Amino acid sequence: MSPPNPAIVAQNAVRRLPRLALLLLCAAYLMPGLIGRGPWKSADVASFGYMAALADNAGGLARWLDPTMLGLRPEIPALLPYWIGAWAIQLAPGWLPPDLAVRIVFALMLWCTFTATWYAVYYLARTPRAQPVAFAFGGEARPTDYARAMADGGLLALIASLGLAQLGHETTPALAQLFFAALLFYGGAALPYRRAAPLAAFGVGTLGLALSGAPSMGLILGGGCTVLAWRELLLGQREPDGDASPVYDRLGVLGLVLLTALAAGVAAALGQFHWNLSLPGEEPNVRLIAEVRGLAKLFIWFTWPAWPLALWTLWRWRRQLTARHVALPLGFMLAASFSTIFTDFGERSLLIGLPAFATLAAFSLPTLRRSVSALIDWFTLLFFSGVALFIWVYWISLHTGVPAKPAANVYRLAPGFVPEFSWLALGLAVAATVAWAWLVRWRTGRHRAALWKTLVLPAGGAALCWLLLMTLWLPLLDYARSYEPQVRALAQRLGDAPGCVDELGLNRAQIAALRHHGRFELQPLAPGARCGWLLVHPDYLFSLPNQVRMADWHFEGTFRRPTSPSDDLLLFRRQGPQ
Repeated sequence: MSPPNPAIVAQNAVRRLPRLALLLLCAAYLMPGLIGRGPWKSADVASFGYMAALADNAGGLARWLDPTMLGLRPEIPALLPYWIGAWAIQLAPGWLPPDLAVRIVFALMLWCTFTATWYAVYYLARTPRAQPVAFAFGGEARPTDYARAMADGGLLALIASLGLAQLGHETTPALAQLFFAALLFYGGAALPYRRAAPLAAFGVGTLGLALSGAPSMGLILGGGCTVLAWRELLLGQREPDGDASPVYDRLGVLGLVLLTALAAGVAAALGQFHWNLSLPGEEPNVRLIAEVRGLAKLFIWFTWPAWPLALWTLWRWRRQLTARHVALPLGFMLAASFSTIFTDFGERSLLIGLPAFATLAAFSLPTLRRSVSALIDWFTLLFFSGVALFIWVYWISLHTGVPAKPAANVYRLAPGFVPEFSWLALGLAVAATVAWAWLVRWRTGRHRAALWKTLVLPAGGAALCWLLLMTLWLPLLDYARSYEPQVRALAQRLGDAPGCVDELGLNRAQIAALRHHGRFELQPLAPGARCGWLLVHPDYLFSLPNQVRMADWHFEGTFRRPTSPSDDLLLFRRQGPQ
């Protein structure tokens, strides 16, 4: 019969991951892409547009409590992320581009997410029921060393999650929600050991979620943490040796209740609660099987490689599902999964659950068989090495013409793109590739076992591929995902002083891009408008004669975003006196 606690770990398996190596890995994942690009379509540039509109300080307090852009409210009804971005723009020095100022602040949020996740796993691993089995003659892992090794593994699992790559580097409310959820997660995990810092993190996390477009999620997660804390308080759980024993007290639990109630009250007062539930297949013309298949694919790739390890944890620790180190991340994971399935926000909801997935993945490490660990290593090695080779081949083809087919594919998909060579980008890419080769050699060599070793290659591979994309492919990706080429072509046609420009049917991303890249003075088309130019989305072309006298306008042409015909803009010039 298997023992209640499946963790059997010796002291020599919990050696510490070098802090410098861990910091460099986090920096290699977080910093690429900060400089050298503009806001990308479509959520990234749209969110930035609302931040820039708030930073103009027009409209007073009412505008800050109800952000709009040419009368359009955000797709995600949030407040705090747009406030943070607007404050970053206002406080940034004049020489710093506003979009870069916003990206720096949101990159700090991702860094704090890493920190909060590490400490959450650390304190969960310190609980008595999470500790490894004591050996008859000693030699089992010491509690603190074991907790640090588990925390290193949890952070590596978070970095390795494929879904974090793009959304974690955008300036959207989704990243703010991840940050606040990680703070809330840390607060619930560390409260038995500390009081002030965890309660502060818990309060900021619940209030931040309430003001970032996820008040219901904040209420569910905060309430779940409170119920778990109250349950363990009633059980009076104590660690017999008295070494940093987890103790819930009534004051701490009361603090959780009050902070959760405060966040809910603030969200209700500011009108942030919205009914967003929708059943799979509820939308017309959507087949249930296709939607379920799409959700399954999302869960598989978005949370890879954490989800199979998380499932293994639930199986191996099945006798302790009510223990705090399993119940807390499991609750966060289930809440995020429920929101993903039953709301329209998809991957943005699932993003909130990544710290919980990573935590459960970390608790699989003491129970993995050597064959399973080797299988993960080989799959990771082949997958990320293949992706890195793919990136290098396309970059070489673009700059040398050999082989010819990859470059031809790029020019076909991104017409008008001109490759840009950068010695700095090449140097960083070469250094990252050499580091990956060294990491593979280290992992496959003979060395003492380390608890976190199974997740080193997945995290290193994810950081490598993101760094290669943001160095070698950055000009191409910026050209393909930015509205700047389209706006630049429009600006050349409109001239230096076009005056005001009417718009009809433009979406949030297009409006934000035109205002940011072109500094256009846009205004919605209205009766009696006297602007000299008119921009129309093709979907609204048939309704245009109902709003203007077509004889007064001359069609100037169609302006296309090079990589997406669906983003066409139709330009009209007013004829006669204006």
